[in-house]
Amino acid sequence: MKQTLPTAGSLLSLAVASGFSGGAMAAEQGFIEDTSATLQARNYYFSRDFSDIVGANQQSKAEEWAQGFILNVKSGYTQGTVGFGVDVIGLLGLKLDSSPDRVNTGLLPVKDDGRAANDYSRLAGALKVRYSKTELRVGELQPNLPVLAFSDIRLLPPSYQGASITSGEINGLTLQGGHLNSTSLRNEAGHSDLQAMLGHVPQRQVSSDAFNYGGADYAFNDKRSSVSAWYGQLEDIYNQRFLGLKHSEPMGDWTLGANLGYYDSKEDGKQLLGNIDNQAFFSLLSAKHGGHTFYVGYQAMYGDSAFPRVFANITPLGNEVPTYEFAYTDERSWQARHDFDFAALGVPGLTSTVRYITGNNVDTGQGFEGKDRERDLDLGYVVQGGDLKGLGIRVRNVMARSNYRSDIDENRLILSYTWILL
Repeated sequence: MKQTLPTAGSLLSLAVASGFSGGAMAAEQGFIEDTSATLQARNYYFSRDFSDIVGANQQSKAEEWAQGFILNVKSGYTQGTVGFGVDVIGLLGLKLDSSPDRVNTGLLPVKDDGRAANDYSRLAGALKVRYSKTELRVGELQPNLPVLAFSDIRLLPPSYQGASITSGEINGLTLQGGHLNSTSLRNEAGHSDLQAMLGHVPQRQVSSDAFNYGGADYAFNDKRSSVSAWYGQLEDIYNQRFLGLKHSEPMGDWTLGANLGYYDSKEDGKQLLGNIDNQAFFSLLSAKHGGHTFYVGYQAMYGDSAFPRVFANITPLGNEVPTYEFAYTDERSWQARHDFDFAALGVPGLTSTVRYITGNNVDTGQGFEGKDRERDLDLGYVVQGGDLKGLGIRVRNVMARSNYRSDIDENRLILSYTWILL
């Protein structure tokens, strides 16, 4: 692992200074009006209780509380045919409560002595170059792709180091490509090589220093429909192809939606994890009426392997959630979900999600069929007025049960507030 650990306070100060310095440089180029800066405070409590524990790690509980700050400064572009700009991100995480017997929540780094770090921080930036409707970015990146989803589900967001290009020269068509050579995990101050997961199992024994991707998204039908084709390669571990279709159709007071996708994954290059053979299909259908949105989903794994992805990300699979993935070898799963926006009842800012997923047919490799199920309840509220206007509160409760992996009871409480600095 390659990392440098400056003090938390000095890092946040440097991030602010760098951001406003970048804004000053932008002003000299004549585009100060396009520079933006935000600072988000995120207070995060996370608790998981494990029972019927499966695996070498017999820790019965993961529970921590932490405070995070996320600074984002985005400059405009210099004037002229080719425009240049700089984006800066500064991250700071502070331990509020932890213990050696409750670590590994994903909120805080774990030191060699088994204790969570008191703080961790990071400052990084990216150079961006724009020509017409094409943009090249080099440095710190946070891509959100079908083959590499952006998983901002803990205290601080993860990121990658490398180069990406995005082009929208043709109306409706977006082309993207990139090369990433390292990652900063959600609870990591420095950066490290890329690793894989198969289903829910991290493959820490091998790593790669290259993730390459390319893809196209085409929106049509007045942007109510889109098709996608993508390729991703975790060099010498696996490669993956993706085809997707999304559609939204108004029907009177209802809006019907469909999200369909297919992945095909194989081993790559030196085959550091051996043979990988997975085909994954998902479908997520929706119906929206007033404040209600109803979903039903079906997901199926085929082949001799679980679904591969870059550690420690979730994916856009229809039935994957942050607790169980429902993506192990040969698994079939169904989902029923209901979202409600209480603005329809005169309570703007309050939303809820109730979801139930059940899976079976899992090839556990132990001579029995694996089964799992999960129930999620999410409540969110954004204060609409007064001194606390904009404060976000989210509560999450999960019950997950399985006959081949550890059972989980989970609770999360997240408070967030964003200041607009520029």
